[in-house]
Amino acid sequence: MTAWRGPLATICSVVLLLAACTGGPILANLPASLNPEPAAPPGPAAVSDPVPIRLPRDDAAHQRLTEWWYYTGHLRDVASGARFGFEYVIFRAERGAFPVTWASHLAITDESGDAFHYAQRSVVGEAVDLNATAATPAPGFSFSIGADPTDPTTLGRPAWTMEGVNGTDHLAARLSAAEAIAAHSPGGFGLDLALQAAKPAVLEGGAGWIDFGPAGGSYYYSRTDLLATGSIVLDGRTLQVDGSAWFDHQWGDFIAVGGGGWDWFAVNLADGTDLTLSLVRASDGSYPLVYGTLVDRDGRASHLDRTAFSVVVTKHWTSPTTGASYPAGWTITIPGQALTINLQPTVANQELDTRATTGVVYWEGSQVVSAVRNGQVLGGEGYVELTGYGPSR
Repeated sequence: MTAWRGPLATICSVVLLLAACTGGPILANLPASLNPEPAAPPGPAAVSDPVPIRLPRDDAAHQRLTEWWYYTGHLRDVASGARFGFEYVIFRAERGAFPVTWASHLAITDESGDAFHYAQRSVVGEAVDLNATAATPAPGFSFSIGADPTDPTTLGRPAWTMEGVNGTDHLAARLSAAEAIAAHSPGGFGLDLALQAAKPAVLEGGAGWIDFGPAGGSYYYSRTDLLATGSIVLDGRTLQVDGSAWFDHQWGDFIAVGGGGWDWFAVNLADGTDLTLSLVRASDGSYPLVYGTLVDRDGRASHLDRTAFSVVVTKHWTSPTTGASYPAGWTITIPGQALTINLQPTVANQELDTRATTGVVYWEGSQVVSAVRNGQVLGGEGYVELTGYGPSR
């Protein structure tokens, strides 16, 4: 999303490149003790892809090389009206006989305070998946990322949890004192949100399968309109919030696609239209894979191929931390919908340096949205993920 959230990611040997996804952009290293010489054991047994996505069955984890559950969203403090963006993602990597490796990113954008907060975790072990260890697994997914058994310094930290089935989800995560210090947020931050889908799930790519050719492929569906209620913690204050969220779920046996990174867009317009676009770059700067999905106010989805829309970069921003230069403004045009959308970040610096746990720097953040459709001016909300612009290990 994460972020891998575009539909693509790169996995090299036993190193997992994670974005939101959607895509997304993370790299989670397996412990050195599990890094084999000269090569890792084979991954999951080959299956005949694609097969139809079936929900809620496919909300749960799959025995595939790569998978992620990716949320972004927009929240409002009920008392003051202050606005916040959030990102919360869990990635799963499976490599043959090795223990399953997990990573997670958590971020809150304080739009009113012009500030950005993020943290990250990685752990090893299938015990993170509570359904996989249950005597009678429940439908959907239920994850708990707490202490890493391979790292004694993480003992006692509060678990980050994520659970959901068929669009009824719950997210909870809060930093430990040590994590708050590492994140340069002494008061800490976190969230506790209940989510409920207002529209049916959407199969991305038209049928829920993105074909990467020789590199494999990815199953991909989204829930583009979830109602959110709950609370966030920021600088030691607990705020009651409501708002909306977007959910992407991808999985598959893909190894290396999109060597130049990708730009991923998710927009919810005030007239009830939802839009996602993925622009995947090759290492030479070309775009071998470009596609999108338009969802109307009643939940009907239409696939968009590369000829159906255009995206023009209008501004750039350079990170004072990493020196990376990112696009920082866009005009999206969809002639068939008589629709033009302008985006610009709510906060300039929404860059995540996840090299400590995942090896990649990426930018993902909330947007100011203005649109015109058939002459009518529309507001909205949006999130953008940018990978391949920042340094890696």
